[in-house]
Amino acid sequence: MGGGTGLAPGRPRRLPAGPFALVVPGLLLLVVFFALPVLALLLRSVTEPEPGFANYAALIGSGTYLKIFFNTFLVSAVVTLVSLAIGFPVAWTLAILPQGVAAPIFGVLILSMWTNLLTRTYAWMVLLQRTGVINKSLIGLGLIDAPLPMVNNLTGVTIGMTYIMLPFVVLPLYGVIRRIDPAILQAAALCGASRFQALRLVLLPLVAPGMAAGALMVFVMSLGYFVTPALLGGTANMMLAELIAQFVQSLVNWGMGGAAALVLLVVTLALYALQLRLFGTAGLGGR
Repeated sequence: MGGGTGLAPGRPRRLPAGPFALVVPGLLLLVVFFALPVLALLLRSVTEPEPGFANYAALIGSGTYLKIFFNTFLVSAVVTLVSLAIGFPVAWTLAILPQGVAAPIFGVLILSMWTNLLTRTYAWMVLLQRTGVINKSLIGLGLIDAPLPMVNNLTGVTIGMTYIMLPFVVLPLYGVIRRIDPAILQAAALCGASRFQALRLVLLPLVAPGMAAGALMVFVMSLGYFVTPALLGGTANMMLAELIAQFVQSLVNWGMGGAAALVLLVVTLALYALQLRLFGTAGLGGR
């Protein structure tokens, strides 16, 4: 028969240079533009201004720096919890709505992610200020007598970051919920389970990997966020990313900046390892 490929029957086709050759450009890019700069910065944390761990001792021994660490982890945890609390109902609603109704909502969600981060943050500054729309609306409804301080504090940072991080919770949860067979929940109802029992005993365990993936993504991104905390929080409510930028750009103290960056990196890797141990690759968005 004509039109053959020239390969022996049953013999697998092999890439000329091997599969590893396909990932070499990506690995080189990561090594040159990520790994080496990070390692150089971390090396400075134990060599500048002199060899040793004086930079880490200064970070741990300073009440100011410890407050910044506390602010960072507090805001990141609150943003993660609020994003999960809002994101789960949104993802569930999108999963059960007809495609024609869910598509426009999805469009708005994706459009919010594509909008410039600086623009979104400045928009929240306008909304949250004392003469902003939110305070005026609350006063007009008679819910408050005086404007609430929602800018230049951790409240504004939490609100702004929750809005920005919400899609990163909704999208993983939506993917997990869509894969759940509706017959499972119907079977739970036929067995006598109430809606709350079906939610707690059936649905939540099934969506736990998606919740873990979204929570890890939001928490880790919140730990290293810079623009939104800098604009909505101010200098009195500094977070870790702002501290690192100040060390490197303003104070030109690469040693302290590298020490703070290493702390952030260790926390991130520890969270990644914990989630991998608890949920496996499913908790990271895999199957």
